Amino acid sequence: MTLATKNTFFYSILLFASTFFFNVGFAQTLQDDFEGNGNITSWYGDDCTVNTSYSNPYSSVKNSSRSVMKYQDNGGLYANVRFDSKKIISLERNAKFTLKVYVSSADITGNQRNQISLKLQNSNLNAPWATQCEIIKPILLNEWQELSFDFASDPYINLDDKSLKPTERQDFNRVVLQVNGENNTDKVTAYLDDFIFLDTAAAIRQSVYDHLIWFDEFDEDGPVDQHKWFHQTKLPNGNTWYNGEIQHYTDQDSNSYVRNGVLSITARKENYTNQNITKNYTSARLNSKFAFTYGRVEVRARMPKGIGTWPAIWMLGKNIEEPGAYWQEQGFATTPWPACGEIDIIEHWGSNQNYVSSATHTTSSSGNTTNVGGRMLPTTSDSFHTYELDWSEEKLIFSIDGNVHFTYQPDEKNPETWPFDKAQYLLLNVAIQPSIDKNFSKGAMEIDYVRVYGIRKANTRQKTAEVPIVYPNPVQDNFTINLSDFPDEPVHIQIYNSIGVCVKTLDISSPSNYLYIDGLNHLDAGLYIVHCQIKNTKFATKFRKE
Repeated sequence: MTLATKNTFFYSILLFASTFFFNVGFAQTLQDDFEGNGNITSWYGDDCTVNTSYSNPYSSVKNSSRSVMKYQDNGGLYANVRFDSKKIISLERNAKFTLKVYVSSADITGNQRNQISLKLQNSNLNAPWATQCEIIKPILLNEWQELSFDFASDPYINLDDKSLKPTERQDFNRVVLQVNGENNTDKVTAYLDDFIFLDTAAAIRQSVYDHLIWFDEFDEDGPVDQHKWFHQTKLPNGNTWYNGEIQHYTDQDSNSYVRNGVLSITARKENYTNQNITKNYTSARLNSKFAFTYGRVEVRARMPKGIGTWPAIWMLGKNIEEPGAYWQEQGFATTPWPACGEIDIIEHWGSNQNYVSSATHTTSSSGNTTNVGGRMLPTTSDSFHTYELDWSEEKLIFSIDGNVHFTYQPDEKNPETWPFDKAQYLLLNVAIQPSIDKNFSKGAMEIDYVRVYGIRKANTRQKTAEVPIVYPNPVQDNFTINLSDFPDEPVHIQIYNSIGVCVKTLDISSPSNYLYIDGLNHLDAGLYIVHCQIKNTKFATKFRKE
């Protein structure tokens, strides 16, 4: 299937799915990983002591978090820990709470049933517990376990039997957690982590970005498509990568390959020498041979596990000055980082397994940037999730599976706060940090697809249209021309070799902002001229065939 045919095929199939866009504001999400990520700030202990930033005493594969909550019941009759929500906790659309718990057999007394209960209450009542609804779950000792409390499907207890079903109530604003029951003087110490309630209520609006303009579905097993991706392997400062990364990025098939419809970017523990530097880990860093200004990015991916792994799906300005980057090698480097702008669609750190983050880096805030937002995502390494960016002239909106978690929209837009008015390209990589687990051998970020959507142009003509360029250049099998400065009309294309012979002619009746030409493998190496006619507008540009 040619690229043009495949593009049309995916556009027709995906148009409906991309027509309806994610939430512009969702109701009440509650989360805390006890490492500073979350929105619960009012934890309070009744008849017990609470420490919300306690070093995890039982770090393991099941929970490698640095910090957890320590819950210590020293014999209080009604010991529990609780917090109040600023908004009503509505269970209409999502009724599930999740958390992790660890109780050591050495830290309990008495003969109480080993359990944890989650209670929903109305803090506005003089006796908040009078109308509470409770779910009780048994717990295992001496191991971390993740529990869910689903008020739509789990057995629950209404203390007042006249109360409505929990999913029909709009009076809950307090969450209470209690270990090993109440009305006893037994002692118990428990450790809690990764408390999450995600309200998935969403107002749906139509996306302006509904036209598929670039993609990789990773349908063909084997190496990464060299027409679409560039392996960035050069050490930018001659010795190492930035941010203390300790790996070599390579173009080895063992570090990046496609199998069964999935791209794997695999970090490995192995001694590898390149550029006269030996490192103990290898991975891959891909640059897209495609850049664009404004649109919607969707990447369906699954993150690796392991302390010290650092996968990322992100973007940089095409104008970045960075030795070894694809677009610098194409002659576009004019601006250093962070003035070129960086958009982190998603980052994940193995030391904080259930948290994912998005950020922007600009001259006004870079490095440990203040422009950052994220959310808890317990299945980040167990399931594929769709990571999304909506980039317009006004703002950047970041979401996961349709749920917005961060919006960047500075009050004042200038080169320091908003370098995002110029073309950016995509990067996919897995870095290794010095904190890497000594038992780590390999781990992969797996990507099902990468899709970029644009907007169909209005049928108007720009007064100051610039002659567009071909990229990538040199060309192997296909290239792209940006048509955003030209009318949205049928395009007649002729490609001539260096002695003036027309080697390819085609007509595209309904182009998007970007014109794709493929099927050029048969052309000999050399210089070619592309002639395009769009209504009364003509232009010519050139490329070199490898």
